[in-house]
Amino acid sequence: MSLSYQPSILDVMDDGARLCGLDGVRRHPLSDGAWVDHLPGWVSGSDDVLDVLLRDVPWRAERRRMYEAEVDVPRLLAWYGQGSRLPHPLLTEALEQLNRHFEDELGEHFATAGLCLYRDGRDSVAWHGDTLGRSRHQDTMVAILSFGSPRPLLLRPRTHIEAAGSAHGEPREPSRRFLLGHGDLIVMGGSCQRTWEHAVPKTNRPTGPRVSVQFRPIGVA
Repeated sequence: MSLSYQPSILDVMDDGARLCGLDGVRRHPLSDGAWVDHLPGWVSGSDDVLDVLLRDVPWRAERRRMYEAEVDVPRLLAWYGQGSRLPHPLLTEALEQLNRHFEDELGEHFATAGLCLYRDGRDSVAWHGDTLGRSRHQDTMVAILSFGSPRPLLLRPRTHIEAAGSAHGEPREPSRRFLLGHGDLIVMGGSCQRTWEHAVPKTNRPTGPRVSVQFRPIGVA
């Protein structure tokens, strides 16, 4: 797959891809028991991984029904189930590190990997929560590892919180914005999939490809 891409200067200077450890991850508490962990630059030399993912992943286009029409999904997709061989050994190492770091809090392991390819600024994902499985009614985690040109991941709470004894709702908690690319990690946890939504909006600014790798436990989609 041929896509125009401007590499990070840090990746150009680096010699090979490697994980930098999870000691620097920072937690951002949200409302209603939700939280986000963020670690910029978890993968050093991430463009080496991006090159392999763009070339070797069997990317597919999908169409989905929206209202009365069937439309193209504005990104390419790939899926690796539990036990599948991941398309780069660093992803296997990342999965193992995430499981060691979060297993006590999560109570289970990340097991699947869903990949999205945002080819340029026209590709996007609309506001949603991952609530097609157990995450509709259970706390869980979704870990996202990003490669390539940074794109903003936006988060917003689903509903206003009603003030006790008041006819007026309290102000909605401000939305959050994380710029993700070049080996950045974000983990959405607690009630985040039920009580918050996230999106990657379209942009008119020139931007190269970004690959998002989403690690999830079994039964979370």
